[in-house]
Formats: sequence, C-alpha cells, structure tokens
Amino acid sequence: MAHEIEYEQLADDGAAQSSSDLERLGDVEVEVSAEIGRRRLTIAETLELAPGVRAPGIVHTVGRLRRSVMQDLALARHGLDLVAPPARVYAPQPGGGGVVLWADADRTASGLRERSARDAEAYVAFDRKVRSLASFLAHLNAVAPPDLKSPTFADAVAGLKLGRAFRALGARAVRELSRVLPMAVADFVGEALEDDLLRAAIAARAVLYTAQGPWSAGSTTTLLTDSAGNDGGAPGQSTFHRGGPGALAQVLERAAKSFGVEIRTGAEVVAVTTREGRASGVALADGTELTADRVISAVDPKRTLTELVDPVEVGPHLRWRAANIRQPGRTSKVNLALAGLPSFPGAEPEHLRGRIVIGPGIDHLERAFDASKYGRISEEPFLEVTIPTLSDPSLAPEGQHVLSAVVQWTPRHLREGDWASERERLADLVVATLEAYAPGIGGLVTARQVLTPEDLETTYGLSGGHVYHAEPGLDSWFAWRPLIGHARYRFGIPGLWLAGSGAHPGGGVTGGPGANCAREILATTKG
Repeated sequence: MAHEIEYEQLADDGAAQSSSDLERLGDVEVEVSAEIGRRRLTIAETLELAPGVRAPGIVHTVGRLRRSVMQDLALARHGLDLVAPPARVYAPQPGGGGVVLWADADRTASGLRERSARDAEAYVAFDRKVRSLASFLAHLNAVAPPDLKSPTFADAVAGLKLGRAFRALGARAVRELSRVLPMAVADFVGEALEDDLLRAAIAARAVLYTAQGPWSAGSTTTLLTDSAGNDGGAPGQSTFHRGGPGALAQVLERAAKSFGVEIRTGAEVVAVTTREGRASGVALADGTELTADRVISAVDPKRTLTELVDPVEVGPHLRWRAANIRQPGRTSKVNLALAGLPSFPGAEPEHLRGRIVIGPGIDHLERAFDASKYGRISEEPFLEVTIPTLSDPSLAPEGQHVLSAVVQWTPRHLREGDWASERERLADLVVATLEAYAPGIGGLVTARQVLTPEDLETTYGLSGGHVYHAEPGLDSWFAWRPLIGHARYRFGIPGLWLAGSGAHPGGGVTGGPGANCAREILATTKG
C-alpha cells in the first residue's frame, strides 16, 4: 500500500547547458520547424476567437516547461510570466458538487473527508508517491537514451548516474517503480483511492492527447512522465502564461534571438538536402537552399524521414520503419467565447482557475475511449477544460470569458462521414456535455472555434493529427523513441538531428527534447 512506504523525492536534474555553450550553436545549424503548411503554427499559440477575444490553440497549460530550460535561456529576462492557481483540478459531477485537487496535498485531503474518509487518509501518501517516482523519471528524461546495439563509455557513465538515482529512491520505492511503470493507470489509482470521481480526475492526465484509455497497459508511465520535472504531484500542473501560450512562444523567440538565432517565417521547407550521404541543409519552396553543418528537425519523425529526406539516402528499411511510427491522432480542440462566467453548481470561482476535468469515472473514460477505437466519437466525451480568463483577464473584454476544451478520443479517420460534416456537431456535443455540469452555459456562447485532428495534420503539420508526434506507449519510450537505434537524437542520416516531441522524453511543452538534443550536439563539437 502507498502509505506503508516512505518515499523520497530526488533533486531535479536539469542537465543544463551554459549560456556560452548555447551561443556556440548559433551559426552552424538550420532548424526545421512547422514550416510545412501554408502558415507557421505551433502547439503553443494563441488564436483570435472573436474581436478582442483570444484563446489557447492546441494546448492551454504550460506548466511542464523544464526549469533548466527557463534558466538556460534566461526566459524571465525576456518576459516569462507564469500563473499557477492554487486549485489545480476541479472535477465536477452532474447535478452539482465535485472534487477539488489543490497544489497543497493536505488541503486536498481535508476536502476529500466528506466524500471518503479512507481517501482523505490515503491521498497525501499517494501524492508523495507520485512525486517520488516521477522524480526518478525526471532524471531519466534529462539524459540521452543509450545506444542499445553499441553502447559507449558515455552511455556507461550515464547509466551509473541513473543507477545512483534509482538506488536513492530506496529499495521499496525501486521495486514499486518497476512494478507500476507497465500498469494501467486505472489500476494504479485504484490501489490507493476508492472514490471513482477522484480516480478519474487523476487518471485523466495519463490519457490526454493519446490513443490510450485508462485500462491501457503502460498508461501509468504516461502519468508519471507528466509529473516529472515539475511540482505537479498527483493532480498535475495547471500553469498558464499571461497572454496565452502564444505569449510564451514570443518569449522563446526573443530568447533565441538574444543568442544570435535568425528566425524565418513563411519559409516552407520542402526537403532536407544531402551531400555525400550527409545532411547539408534545407531547400525552401521558393527555390532557396540554406546550407549548414547540421540540420535539426522539430517536425514529427515520420514526416521528417518519409517526406523531407531523399528516399535513396534513407534506404527502404528505415523508411518502412519510419512510415510505421504510430501516430493515431485522437484529439480535438473547441474554444468558446462566453458572455459571462459559467456557473458550476457547488463550485466557487476559485475552483475553476485550474483544469476542469469532465469525466465522472474510470469506466466513463474507458467507454469514451472505446468509441474511438471503432472510428466513432463518444456521445459522452471526456473533456479537459480551462477558463484562462480567470487567471488572465487580458484575453477578453471585461466581464467576458474564454473556455478552452480539449476533446479527447476524436479519431483522425472517422468510420462514417468526415470532419467537414462533423466539425459543428462536435462543437454542439461539447456545449451539450458542459450543460450537464454548468447549466445555462449554451446561452453564454457568443463565438466558437473547432480544431479537428484533420486540422492538426493539414494546418499544423502533425502527421496523423497526433499532438505528441508519436504515441507515448511503452513501445515508443526512452530508447525506443521514436525508433530503436535512433533514440539519441541523431536521426536517420549523418548530420540530421531530431529535437521535437517525437524524440525522448516525448511530447508537451517541456523543452526537454530540444535541450537534450542540444547537449548531444555540443558533445560532438567540443575539443
């Protein structure tokens, strides 16, 4: 049982680079970003929903951004402005009331006492357990995976460091980590907690943006990875950036330019060029060719190898493997402009400042997932909702609000119909679902915006419409991400590197894959 083990939380290992090291990267590489479609879009952006009303694009929280990345890039100096409400999660139930997960575990436990005395006693220990196990994954996420076929001395050194961190957890925690990583998250939360609404509120993070359900093997790893390197614990992070995710992208842009980076927009990359079997630059749609010592791709791995690199250079076997990277996009986004703040019976406005999880139980989540396996959209979908204007009123005129809803398990390829015909029905379904928890919300809607999995593929350049670039299953984790033999950021051909969410440690607004990739590049240039 969770409360029988004393868990230790390891110190964060950011594996930081110095500013002088980062400056050395400025003039020797070209980075391929999402310059594939007609316009440049990223998952961290802010969209205009209506005149004077702005809403988050694909993602609405940014709390997983690695601390070492913030420090290395001096983001505070360039306008980083994060807001972390005390209420991390509100999980309402139809008819009123619900569960509030606070940043303070003791406060959460106190609130749970009315629902379940057993959960009130177990929650603090469970939160400590999540933090402890996730702290080891933070160390794992900060290193380059080993070359399993030809391990190097550097791999041995990294392995020793990880071994020390593993042992520092304590013998019982080590056994527990080995046991829970392949577990379904439904089992993981079910062992410690009994209230179904509470279980679902925690388990939801393990399946968001994925093609997994709560009973999918290995989904506990996804949950712990989401908590790695931040102070999210059991409820996870609910951190916003003032001005929306797009404002964070602008901060990163200013930081990059301070290191001498040249950024080109509206420059569609159509190919990675090669010379004598090595990546030598990129070709743009207007015929321009840029040469570089290295090409770093932040595009998803399948698109990088199957569309941008000459098939002759990739070779038939590797091209076949890349074409089979699993990217089953199952996520849509619906933004609503509201004339006023919606009322969730039993909830105070303070409860609504974080993430609102619309999924009243584990079986409810699993049934919604089941529908997607057969190309259908569940009539009772799982939603993760935020109202960012509660923390950042600048996003809408005074008195108005923005509601951002991630709609999980909406398949990229529908069994019946297509997204052109289903787009508005999805928005109607989201509003109808919210009505059961916030009666009257439909009458507050003044504008709405829908991003379907098809939009994520065609407009954002995400193959399969997958936000994480590749499914985060155990078959695509650590040394297997995105492909075994290609997990050390050197990708496919010499001179080509992978730095996006398709690389270890995976998706989300973390900066982790890019930081790890930069460190590996620096290691090849020193001396």
